[in-house]
Amino acid sequence: MPRTPLSQARRQARRQERPAATVGAMRDGAALDQAALDRTEPDRAALDRTESDRAALDDAELLSARAALAQGRRQAARSLLARTGDDWDRRGHRITVLALEPYAAAWAHAWLVAEPDSADAAVLLALAQVRRALRGRQTPAAARAACRAAAAAAPADPTPWLGLLMLEREGTADAVRIFEEVRARHRDHHHAHHRMIALLAERRADAGPDPLHEVYDFAAWAAEQAPADSPLAILPIVAHAERYRALAVRGHAPADPTTALHWRDHRAADVMKAAFDWWLEWEHDGHPRLLVDLNFLAHAKFCEGLPAEAATLFRRIGDHVTPAPWSYPDRDPYAAFHAARTAALGHERPGGDRRGGEGRRPRRPRHRPTGSPEAGEPESPEAGEPESPEAGEPGGRRT
Repeated sequence: MPRTPLSQARRQARRQERPAATVGAMRDGAALDQAALDRTEPDRAALDRTESDRAALDDAELLSARAALAQGRRQAARSLLARTGDDWDRRGHRITVLALEPYAAAWAHAWLVAEPDSADAAVLLALAQVRRALRGRQTPAAARAACRAAAAAAPADPTPWLGLLMLEREGTADAVRIFEEVRARHRDHHHAHHRMIALLAERRADAGPDPLHEVYDFAAWAAEQAPADSPLAILPIVAHAERYRALAVRGHAPADPTTALHWRDHRAADVMKAAFDWWLEWEHDGHPRLLVDLNFLAHAKFCEGLPAEAATLFRRIGDHVTPAPWSYPDRDPYAAFHAARTAALGHERPGGDRRGGEGRRPRRPRHRPTGSPEAGEPESPEAGEPESPEAGEPGGRRT
């Protein structure tokens, strides 16, 4: 049987018994210490609310529920999650944003006390504890216990497993195993694929550029396995940005991404063009994380030195900036975004963008990025080597 990037990593995973998950594991320490801590940090709480507002992107219902939650009213969040149902990408997006609210863990704890059988309360509490752990306000072990308890309360929901994946720091076999749990519940989970790519990009980053790195294979494999109209088609672009980040923070790539050869090798250009053409043909306005993809694509086009195409994307994005990838490797994402947008719009041709006006796109042959980018890493002498063998099983994409 042909090996896939997942099957190779799975063979390395150690089999471990899962600790017993109980609602009590989620409740311990979830509320009392947080309220006291956050009251001593009003500036931090205000920054957290700004972060969650931006993270909501263009989801007006989510913004409304988050505002109500900030005022101590959880009914709006409760109703929102009930309406979201098993739209797993949207559910994951909404819960992770609600979890950014500084008092989310305390309010989710109170909700769970009032409704001990509420899976929504259990999952929100788990993701809120993940956020607290990532900020250093709680131990990762406690957050992992909360996620496992939520997974037991909502066995069909991939969101608790997404929380576990967010706690991973490297692309280890354990991270692959968690990712497979997400994928078993929702094969095309958008956030989990982005997170897995970020983790894989860390592998052997200290060794410097490697145009045959496995993150490119994984991205190409995942894009090929997805339906033709899936936003996972953008994953090769995400892999390129995440690998740049991993290299740049270690000094193997320029701090200014626009000066890195990483974006300008001919194979990188092929991937960028294919992703842009895919967007022109297939864009889904209703996907909850569409603007995440558009930020990655605009960043890639700008770094590639194609400001006219970047301008098209900046117009579509509006003010919905996402920290990734504009913060890479260590930049103010909002300053970087606005500088790039100003420069790109200044290069626009008279008469508007390539989409022919508001909301209209030219029809193009249906093309999507299916090959591994294996683009030349920044300043790498290996940039011109042949493409690596295609990753994954040879079957066609799903329809």
